[in-house]
Amino acid sequence: MASATIIQRLRAFTSCDIGDALVKLRYPFGGFLDGITMWSPERRAGQAKMFGPVITVKMVEVSDRSAPSPARHFADFNEEGKVMYVQQPKGLYSACWGGLMSTRASHLGASGVVIDGRMRDVNEHRELNFPVFARDTSILGSNTFTRASEINVALQVAGDLWINPGDYLVGDADGVVAVPPSLMESVVQICEERAEIDRKTVEALHRGDEIGPTIKRLRKA
Repeated sequence: MASATIIQRLRAFTSCDIGDALVKLRYPFGGFLDGITMWSPERRAGQAKMFGPVITVKMVEVSDRSAPSPARHFADFNEEGKVMYVQQPKGLYSACWGGLMSTRASHLGASGVVIDGRMRDVNEHRELNFPVFARDTSILGSNTFTRASEINVALQVAGDLWINPGDYLVGDADGVVAVPPSLMESVVQICEERAEIDRKTVEALHRGDEIGPTIKRLRKA
């Protein structure tokens, strides 16, 4: 488990900063949730940031009657300061998250939601100023298409990249990155070191130095 101090220090960094650190640590895909982008409160713009430990939700197609069902609506599992990651079966053209769900999640104090699939009601999320990240949108709701099955289970994103309950998700205008607690301290250390190097690089560029030699001089790896 990462300490409260380490978690707070991680908050200072962008998804890009964290992804670069995870690449250096050889974490699969640098923790990058490829194809998932910000739709609210703005479309891939602004200073809004989503940050928090994850609650995972596995969706299944309605026709799958063998899969278990949660005791209550999956949106009610949101918690203050946490991020819900909802994984929809691939290839569906329906949404599995809408405005009512963001209304509930926002009331519960959730930090945001990541939809590995489609969402709808874009303007409703923006009116709430609630962070929503997704692969795409749809005009169709989940009814007759998908239903929630399991809560807080490990979910495979791609290849060796999995999201486990308790991992941290960080999202901003550039995208979403998953950070396992076991690597958080190393990530923070790399990010802080790189931030100082970047500061010196920017100063050199403002002086008129060429970017190639500057990066070669300041970035050792």
